Amino acid sequence: MPVRKIERDDIPALKLVLDTLELFPSEMLEAMMADYLDNPESGDYWFAATEQDQPISIGYCAPEQLTEGTYNLLALGVKSDIQSKGIGSEMVGYIEGLLAAAGHRILIVETSSTEAFQSSRHFYEKQGYTQEAVIRDFWSDGDDKVVYWKRLQAAN
Repeated sequence: MPVRKIERDDIPALKLVLDTLELFPSEMLEAMMADYLDNPESGDYWFAATEQDQPISIGYCAPEQLTEGTYNLLALGVKSDIQSKGIGSEMVGYIEGLLAAAGHRILIVETSSTEAFQSSRHFYEKQGYTQEAVIRDFWSDGDDKVVYWKRLQAAN
């Protein structure tokens, strides 16, 4: 599946993707993307895998403030009926390559410690991410924030 940066015309299809996931409500999408779409200096990256040029996934990555070259992968999701086909891995490879080519150093991912996120944690470990930190009770009592880290490698 080709992966590319998201364009304004993708918003209706992206909302359909989001409606199959539990990342965030689809009605929040346009407000979340406003800086990316309207500000050419935005450091945000919104990207999607596509099928017949229609988004079937969504990814969002933003710079960590007050750092040099550290980004946070804030959202990554594949339409629920086509998960477990390697699309998420392609998307991670895409954003890692894009960030590394732009000279960025580190990509972090934050997730939950709950059983519902076990597959997410396993996914990032398979992608070569290292569990770097656990912040107890971050999301709520008994729901820790688990932070994964990976140094980006520039392509040869």
